[in-house]
Amino acid sequence: MNDPDYWFPAKRYGWGWGLPTHWQGWLVLAVYVAALVAVGVLVRPDRHRWAFIALVALLSAGLIGVCWLKGEPPRWRS
Repeated sequence: MNDPDYWFPAKRYGWGWGLPTHWQGWLVLAVYVAALVAVGVLVRPDRHRWAFIALVALLSAGLIGVCWLKGEPPRWRS
């Protein structure tokens, strides 16, 4: 069903990826969460709203890029 080289399997229903199945995927997810926490602490959203939004968008785009490259090809599943 899932290729063993995929770090992120496709979701069973809908479009996108599920939780990681390999340690590399878990590491990417942990780094993403840690970076979000760091951005929340270092760039206060109440003082630098647009910088905060831009950094969160950049981190999220990076995560989506890794999922796209190392995950199962996404498609709609019903």
